[in-house]
Amino acid sequence: MKLNIGVPNSMKVAAMVQPWEDKLNGADVGQLMATADALGFNKCMLGEHFIIPKEHVDLSGDWYFHTVVALGYIGGQTKNLRLSSSVSILPLQNPIVQAKGWSTLDWLTGGRAEALFGVGWLKEEFDMLGVPFNKRGRMADEYVAAIIELWTKDDPEFEGEFVNFKNCGFAPKPIQQPRIPIWFGGDAEPVLKRVAKFGDGWSPFRTPPETFPDCIDLIKSQPEYDGRPLNFFFALEMLNVGAHHEILDDPRAPGTGDKQKILDQIGWLKQLGITETIVPLPPGLTDAQAWIDRQQWVAEEIMPAI
Repeated sequence: MKLNIGVPNSMKVAAMVQPWEDKLNGADVGQLMATADALGFNKCMLGEHFIIPKEHVDLSGDWYFHTVVALGYIGGQTKNLRLSSSVSILPLQNPIVQAKGWSTLDWLTGGRAEALFGVGWLKEEFDMLGVPFNKRGRMADEYVAAIIELWTKDDPEFEGEFVNFKNCGFAPKPIQQPRIPIWFGGDAEPVLKRVAKFGDGWSPFRTPPETFPDCIDLIKSQPEYDGRPLNFFFALEMLNVGAHHEILDDPRAPGTGDKQKILDQIGWLKQLGITETIVPLPPGLTDAQAWIDRQQWVAEEIMPAI
C-alpha cells in the first residue's frame, strides 16, 4: 500500500477542510509538501474547479487551484513526490492545451506527473464555461484519446467530433514511457469502462467500498482491457463527502491516533483491492506544525508497518 498526501489549503470543501489551513500562504504550502517529500510520501493530490456558482459555495467552497499550475509549483519544491490531480475535469479544457500542460509538468519535474481525470458533476460550471454538460462523457472519451495521441506519436493525428489535428508537431513529450499515467475518478459504469480502455488507475468517489472488488472485476472483464497493471486509490475521508459535497459524518472518515485502527483500516482497503490511500487527518489540528507532527508520526509508525 502506498501512502499519498493531500495538499493543505488547496480547496475548502466543508466536509474536509480544517480552519488552520486558512492561515497558509503559497510558501507555507510549498514547505509542507517539501516535508511530505522528505518523509517519503508517494504522491500529493489536489482537486480542481474553475468557477463555483454561489449556491454551491457553502459546501464546495470557491478556493481551487489550477491543477497543473499548482503541481508545477509543488514539483519545484520537491524531488521525489509524484504529482497528481484529484481530479482534473477533463471536458472543461481543450485537450491539446491539457496535453501540453501535463507534458510540460512531466518534463520539468523529471517524470513525476500523474493525471487523474473526471467528467465533472457541476452543470452550472459547464454552463459558465460554455461546455455542453450532456456531452461530457463523449467529450471525455475523445479528449483522452487525443491527449494520448499527442503524448505518444511523432506525427500526431486525430479526427473526431470535438477535436481535430494533423500535420503538426507537439513537444516536449512526457518523460515517462510510454506516457504519463492516466487515472479516472468517478463511480458510473462508463467511468469503469473508460479505465478499462485507457486507464492506469481508478479513484472511486461515492462507490461503496464493499463493492470495490466487483467494480475491479468489471474493469478487467471489458474487452478493451489489455492486461496492463492497474492501481486503485481510495481515501477514507471521502466517506464523509456526499455526491454534491454534503457532510455525511461517516464515523470511518476522521483520522485517529490509534495506530492499530489505522493499520486495520489500511488492511481492509488492501483486501478490497486498493493500492493507494491517504491516512486521514485527525480533527482539531491547530496549525502547520501540528500537520507536520502528524505526518512525521505516519511516516515513522504507519509506513514501516505496511
